[in-house]
Amino acid sequence: MSVTQTEIDQRVYDLYDEYCHGDIDRREFLKRAAALGVAGLAMAQGLLPNYARAQTVSFTDSRIKATYVDYPSPGGNAEKIRSYLVQPAGQGPWPAVLVIHENRGLNPYIEDVARRAALTGFLALAPDGLSPLGGYPGNDDDGRAMQARLDQAKLRADMLNGARFVKSHRLSTGKLGVTGFCWGGGTTNYIATAMGADLQAGVPFYGAAAETASVPKIQANLLIQYAENDARINAMWPAFESALKAAGVPHEMHMYPGTQHGFHNDSTPRYHEAAAKLAWERTVDFFKRSLA
Repeated sequence: MSVTQTEIDQRVYDLYDEYCHGDIDRREFLKRAAALGVAGLAMAQGLLPNYARAQTVSFTDSRIKATYVDYPSPGGNAEKIRSYLVQPAGQGPWPAVLVIHENRGLNPYIEDVARRAALTGFLALAPDGLSPLGGYPGNDDDGRAMQARLDQAKLRADMLNGARFVKSHRLSTGKLGVTGFCWGGGTTNYIATAMGADLQAGVPFYGAAAETASVPKIQANLLIQYAENDARINAMWPAFESALKAAGVPHEMHMYPGTQHGFHNDSTPRYHEAAAKLAWERTVDFFKRSLA
């Protein structure tokens, strides 16, 4: 049974949100969905990712050049972190963009986002935070469990080191933007506090707010993207907004009507095509303005 976003019961979305954030495992997710009836189980199965849907830019697209590279990560979970580096065709240099994955490692969706960024004129780097454990294992269930086992402070350090690496890359102009999704959105906010003036722009997608006491350290421009139906993350916004205003941090926020947490991820029915395309257009335009 194939289901679309509008056919899925909000209760199943809520269960999926628990599952995605590691509060329940796959078996419990499917069990609770099944308790809602046969349709509930079908909806739950329909929400599981299909990465064939997420490839919008081919690995072999002649307009980009992609490769895997390792970068040093002092203070992280490993000496080196494997990452996916994608550049536009040509000689460069280009403004740099770090793309941070969700809470399950560098899956095909995030690699595709890096290719999309390169296609619009950026040197894109997507680190795999699971590198210390052998890298993304090929499925999100194992990836989520692996990421939860890592030292989280060191994992953030690995992403911060990725930002520094791509900013100083020989193909970079030295201007840096960071974007991330879910866990990566929260980590985008963290990197904004950690890098200060070394970061020019941040675009967190439905990410946890930065620690209020650290908000005055932010000097980057922020474009903050939220889903309408995302109570856990959205509850953080009022305090975050107040702190950003008090600190004079340039920012704009967009909340997309009718969307769920993860609406940009086109590998599951949470994907909202119109909102995802608009959010990505805004992201690209924002980076072009901020990193010029």
